[in-house]
Amino acid sequence: MLALARTSLTRRAGAFLATFLVLLFGAVMIMAFASMLDTAGQADLISSGGEETLTTMGSVVGGWGLCLVAFAAASTIGLSVRQRTAEIALLKSAGAAPAQVTRMVVAEAGLIALVATVAAVAPAYAAGSQLLRLLVDTGQVDAHVSFAFGPIALSIGCGVTVLSSVLAAWAATRKRARSRVTDLLLDAATDTGQMTWKRVVSATVLIVAGVYLGVLTLTALRDKGPDAMPVAGQSAILVSVGLALLAPGLVRLATAAAGRLFMHRGTAGYLMVQNLRHRTGQAAAALMPVILFTGIGTGILYLQLVENQAAAAAGYTATNEQNNIQTLNLVVIGMIVAFACIMLINTIIAATLQRAREFAQLRLAGATPSQVLAAVRAEGALVVLTGIVAGAVAGMCTVVPYSVVRTGQWIPTVTPWLFVGIVAVAVTAALGAGLGSARRLLRRRAVEAMA
Repeated sequence: MLALARTSLTRRAGAFLATFLVLLFGAVMIMAFASMLDTAGQADLISSGGEETLTTMGSVVGGWGLCLVAFAAASTIGLSVRQRTAEIALLKSAGAAPAQVTRMVVAEAGLIALVATVAAVAPAYAAGSQLLRLLVDTGQVDAHVSFAFGPIALSIGCGVTVLSSVLAAWAATRKRARSRVTDLLLDAATDTGQMTWKRVVSATVLIVAGVYLGVLTLTALRDKGPDAMPVAGQSAILVSVGLALLAPGLVRLATAAAGRLFMHRGTAGYLMVQNLRHRTGQAAAALMPVILFTGIGTGILYLQLVENQAAAAAGYTATNEQNNIQTLNLVVIGMIVAFACIMLINTIIAATLQRAREFAQLRLAGATPSQVLAAVRAEGALVVLTGIVAGAVAGMCTVVPYSVVRTGQWIPTVTPWLFVGIVAVAVTAALGAGLGSARRLLRRRAVEAMA
């Protein structure tokens, strides 16, 4: 099975590209932030005042980045395994034992993660160096501090990337490897995206924890001023991840609502509803990064805008500590924007390219290419709209409590154009990736695609 895994990787490199890119950029992000811990360990930082800043940047910000990368790896690899359900059924029909199938998929994931980690070292070094330069330019670290990229960055980057990939592959494959061939073939035909009780419990715990931090901001931290920012910021992150775990359920709710409105209003509406009902798992995989991008981006960016507004209203000039917090927030949102967009685009492209046979069947049944594209456009719009609504709810768990604490207003009087920009990026990335991939598939003749 290990030999089969190597052969599968070499002959189907394109199919693993989406997973590789997510792991590559994730490893770059982890190692870039972890290099701040290597830099903080230098002797010349003891009296410079920059050790705390570097440690915060590496541990707190890098820690949340680590969680996002692990979540992205689980989501991307889980989608890849679901798309290979029919292949797993074929291997079991040929005599492969469940343990052998699991070892093959785990080995593939481990090899991809290892290659991605090695490829990430050079860009992570460059990104970490630029991050240190940013801290020096903003006066948070002395100019004489030299950049260090050492064992902490390499061990954390490699360990997290490889371990999260292997565990994600094992968790996604184990149940399928033990299933009967007939059940696997049925699952391959209809990806309903069923949620396990463990997933529901995990999501509930994260959402409750996030809401609790919002309430804590409103109560115990009401008179703490800017010191409440770290607690309030974590609320949006936790709720966003929790809602992302509930993505299959959100897709079902959105599909049910769309069914009442569009089911009998044209071919595109009918195809959209039917496809989402039978491909809930793939739609949920695309919904997750939309929720993360919108929720965390809205929460953190508006958190900083509210703080700037409160400071300006009080007539304060920004202190070095406030600049430090602002830089951290801007770096976090930049990290999330880039990584979530990459995850979103890769997930949608991977999910769409696997629908070549489905599109061919629709065309052979009488649907025109324009009708298929209209259905894909409608599906993408519904997924993005659902993600934006869920993300806005998650973001409000941070924005509303902190606005009350700092300005006394439930709705902050800050520019709405920032949220419009976040929505525009999400819509452009999702629809652009989905429609671009669908157009590529529809260029082939339907008969060739079926073959």
